[in-house]
Amino acid sequence: FTSKSVAAILSGQYPSSLDRTTPFFTSYRDKTNTFMAEVLRDNGVRTLGIQAHMYLKEKSGMHQGFDDWRMVPGIEWDPNKDPFVTSPQHTATVIDQLSDPKNVSGKFFAYYHYMDPHDIYNTHEGAPDFGKKARDRYDQEVWFTDQHIQKMLDYVDQQAWGQRTATIVTGDHGEAFGERNFWKHAFELYEVLVRVPLFIYVPGLEPRKVARWRSHVDLVPTIYDLMGVPIPEGLPGTSLLSELQGEDVPPRPIFSDLPADTYNVRKRVMIDEEGYKLSATGADRIFELFNVKADPHESKNLIDVDKERAAAIIERYKKLSAEIPFTEAVGGPVKKF
Repeated sequence: FTSKSVAAILSGQYPSSLDRTTPFFTSYRDKTNTFMAEVLRDNGVRTLGIQAHMYLKEKSGMHQGFDDWRMVPGIEWDPNKDPFVTSPQHTATVIDQLSDPKNVSGKFFAYYHYMDPHDIYNTHEGAPDFGKKARDRYDQEVWFTDQHIQKMLDYVDQQAWGQRTATIVTGDHGEAFGERNFWKHAFELYEVLVRVPLFIYVPGLEPRKVARWRSHVDLVPTIYDLMGVPIPEGLPGTSLLSELQGEDVPPRPIFSDLPADTYNVRKRVMIDEEGYKLSATGADRIFELFNVKADPHESKNLIDVDKERAAAIIERYKKLSAEIPFTEAVGGPVKKF
């Protein structure tokens, strides 16, 4: 969910590796963490951001390295829901930021976090009627947000620098609507919550579909590659540029990482090259195993069914998981299993 996944998107590190605080709305320390925007700025890249939730104010630490970091006007802090409709003002503020010559006269990186597809799921005049259920209203929120993202992209396309601008669209988490008796997001790492879209547009490259599991930690090295910035050592992800250019890159194991905080016990999952997903809860005390290719809804736990495979995957998971640096969160106790 946002306070963990955005940190991975903007740092290229798993959240467990970052110096952070224990609350559910986690803060990331500026002096001890290196975020991508800091590296880009040090390499002459202008760094921009506009966000639509008050959690993403400077207190979160997500602003590290950004030259121009703003919030959408008119929103207030609400820890339980997102009642505001922000996409129209968000896009208007983005266009205002991108209209400033000092922001776009050279290389720039921009991070824009749209928020409308969140509970409360508002309905919007002029939008298609997807239905009355929560999932239907969520779909309408996605449609509504898409219209305003399109306005932003249309503006970019009309600028002289637009033909030299790569665009990445992804989600920081999914949303549950009763799957496994779970609603909204956070607390778990089931597919409905962690499998998100990833679209990458690079001018001049032919469109293609990459049928591989990839990770948010791959985005930082990919962006460095696209911008001609050397990739620092110690990043767990892999640049996706060669795949974007058409190379057939083999599958590799992918991790999702949820460190413990005041509301969450530690959870970590690994999907292997064949689509077997191992879920570890607590300090690797309880394991579940699913074949998400054959069973995308994770309805059949194979941990006691395919014991030989489970033992081999657990052994491999423990080896690879131990290679992920761990930093103890500060600021109070976390939820224990």
